[in-house]
Amino acid sequence: MTETARDLPPDQEIALLRQGWWLHDARWYQAVKNRFGQEAANELNAEVMQFVARRVATIYSRRHPTGDEASTKDVAETLETLARLMFTRAMVRLDSAEFDGDNTWETVVSEHFALRMLKASRSLEGYQCPCMELRAGWFEGIGVRASDEVVECMREGASVCRFRACLK
Repeated sequence: MTETARDLPPDQEIALLRQGWWLHDARWYQAVKNRFGQEAANELNAEVMQFVARRVATIYSRRHPTGDEASTKDVAETLETLARLMFTRAMVRLDSAEFDGDNTWETVVSEHFALRMLKASRSLEGYQCPCMELRAGWFEGIGVRASDEVVECMREGASVCRFRACLK
């Protein structure tokens, strides 16, 4: 008879699962980069990120629909919840800010583990962030149409990543 591992509290189990998934993602990116080149790794990473984000958002929205009349704050809160489902707060620090009357808001990312890991593995040069594909997957998965743009990017030397979205 084999011994079983002790049960982990649910929050620790979830954190371990996330870490395992993101470790897989990092090694996958490195393997594609080494075998097929950085352009292929970036392209496939963005494609897969959008798929996963859309799937997570679709599953979440089945229980917590955003609704056609959702406010910008409602949508921003949903995106923050989706980020918490996919990343721990230690991995990605994401907050919404600067809501204004024309259905526009900004999301600020002040910490992102992927950039730290890429820098540590000397793979940051040539890396293209899949943030816009991730966000597009979230918007699509919750059934919300929005225009979205990058205002600032840590990858390009900014102190934070800043995105501006506007509900359509």
